[in-house]
Parts: sequence; structure tokens; C-alpha cells
Amino acid sequence: MASATLFAKAISGRILHPMSASLYMDAEIRPHRSLSERGFIVLISLVTVANCASAAVFLMMGATLVPIFLGFDMLAIFVAFLVSFHASKTVERVQVSALDVRVVRETPRDSVVVWESPTAFTRIAVERDEDRVVGVKLALSGRETPVGSALSPRERAEFAKALDRAIWKAKRGG
Repeated sequence: MASATLFAKAISGRILHPMSASLYMDAEIRPHRSLSERGFIVLISLVTVANCASAAVFLMMGATLVPIFLGFDMLAIFVAFLVSFHASKTVERVQVSALDVRVVRETPRDSVVVWESPTAFTRIAVERDEDRVVGVKLALSGRETPVGSALSPRERAEFAKALDRAIWKAKRGG
């Protein structure tokens, strides 16, 4: 399966926002695929050959139902990879401007704003477990939404610092 590790590309500084307000952060978090398309084909081919060889052995022994279950096994592996590849196309975009903080989830089909709040009142809540950052959330008036949840703990900590710095700069206007 594809790795759950994600990388974050954060651009801090003044970048023009589509609504002409300057952005202090435009972070794009996209999945890292640990298995290329060619690697997927090789892996599925190897699993198919192994399952066919196993099915032949079981058929020769008279176990006629085993190849059916091996077929279900192949189908389950294939579906799991399809779901993983589909999820790897989802991009989380976190934008900080002087006016608002916005989180947008983008897929090949659509783009959905999942969080929007005034920058002046937005807080960052960092959840820690011992020395690791296990969660980063944007919070406002009792509402909160997780951001960068699939990042590794080290990447999450770096992202939380960059996000906090961008919100701080946006609140102070520079």
C-alpha cells in the first residue's frame, strides 16, 4: 500500500490570493506515493502468479473451493490499492491571509472549503503525546478542524510552527 507519509510544501511570504489579499502561507499537503504505477503492476503480477500456483496445487489435491477464496483475496488486494491510489489524489490546502484562514480539500473532481475563519480570532491547538506532535487543529469559538493529520509527527511539528508563524505575521500585518 502507499505510504501514509505526506509532505508539506509551505510557501511563506507575500503571494497574491485569488481575492487580491496577500497570503502569508499557502501550504499544499499531498500524499507521497511509495509505490509507483510500475511497482504496483509488478507487485500485482507477482501476487497473481503466486495465487495461480497455489490454486493449481489445491485443485490437484481436490480442494475446489480454495481457488475461489484465493480469487477473493486477489480482488481484496486490488480494491485496497485502488482506494489507496484514489486517496493519494486528495490535496489539503491551508491558506493564511490577513483576512482569513482557509482549509480546502481538493480532489480531481472538486474543491471543498472545509474551514474558514477570521485570522484575528483563529488559534492553533497542538496535541502532544510525550515529545511527539499527534495532532494540529485550527480552533475558533469552540469549533475546530484537524489539519495535516496524515503528516508524520516531525512534519506535523514543523507545519504547526510554520502555520503559527504565518498567522502571527498575518495578525500583525507583515
